[in-house]
Amino acid sequence: MPAMIVDNAIYVDGLRTAEPGSLEEAYEACRSQRGVAWIGLYKPTEEEFESVAGEFELHPLAVEDATEAHQRPKLERYGGTLFVVLKPARYLDDAERVEFGEIHIFVGEGFVITVRHGEAPDVGEVRRGLEANPDLLKHGPEAILHAIMDRVVDDYGPVVDGLENDIQEIESEVFGGNANVSRRIYELSREVIQFQRAAQPLREVLNDLLRGEAIEVDDEVRRYLRDVQDHVFQVTERLASFRELLQNILSVNLTMVSLSQNEQVKKISAWAAILFAPTLVGTVYGMNFDHMPELHWLLGYPFALALMALISAVLYLSFKRRGWM
Repeated sequence: MPAMIVDNAIYVDGLRTAEPGSLEEAYEACRSQRGVAWIGLYKPTEEEFESVAGEFELHPLAVEDATEAHQRPKLERYGGTLFVVLKPARYLDDAERVEFGEIHIFVGEGFVITVRHGEAPDVGEVRRGLEANPDLLKHGPEAILHAIMDRVVDDYGPVVDGLENDIQEIESEVFGGNANVSRRIYELSREVIQFQRAAQPLREVLNDLLRGEAIEVDDEVRRYLRDVQDHVFQVTERLASFRELLQNILSVNLTMVSLSQNEQVKKISAWAAILFAPTLVGTVYGMNFDHMPELHWLLGYPFALALMALISAVLYLSFKRRGWM
């Protein structure tokens, strides 16, 4: 089996009845058994995808999108075929960042074709879960579409939790006085925005599916889709709150950095004033000759030193009382 084909099976009444060794065998089995063909592909080229596109009469624009990737989540209908783009995500604990993938799904009468770009989601696990539930799988291609969407949205949960943990760490750093946390706040804000772009369009995609405008969905699958929609709402609401919270954290961080700089300026100004006092005294009495200051004072020099020390001490205590030092 070519490397691009991850799995290839025919389902009749919710049961796996054939495992064709090639695409040609899958096409023939689909025609003869009148079942549902589920063909899973991984990063196919246009040449590799040409056979599948020709057999199932996939629209050239959808084929181009599926092979080039880098699409936004969407749902489009080309004749009798539904084309769905999803953006799965996973949280990388070691790097503390979010990795986004892409999966394209073609759904038509009697077939489902999945084209995956990236490590997530584990479509094989989705397939095994559906095969263990033939009562759901027998509802046909729309049941497979639901299962994939459900897995993508379920995988959003750990990612949201990981982002929430990162935000809590950032809050601790900000209020702990770490002035170098601004870059991390900015990077995390970008991840949240990317995540919103991946999850937000799913609300409209699910609305179209539930209204039955894109594909005929029976009542049982519609109930499952509503559950997925509820989870999408929860994810998007949490992401919106994260984005607002990060903006507030960035504002607080900038304020605290400004306050810290003001404190440093106060200290510098205070020490400058203290050092200016003896400089002024030394300037006045700098032309010391014949026991000057004030001409012929034997104690003039010690007096000048004592005056410098006294003025500096008074200024130091005054600044200390005001909290400048």
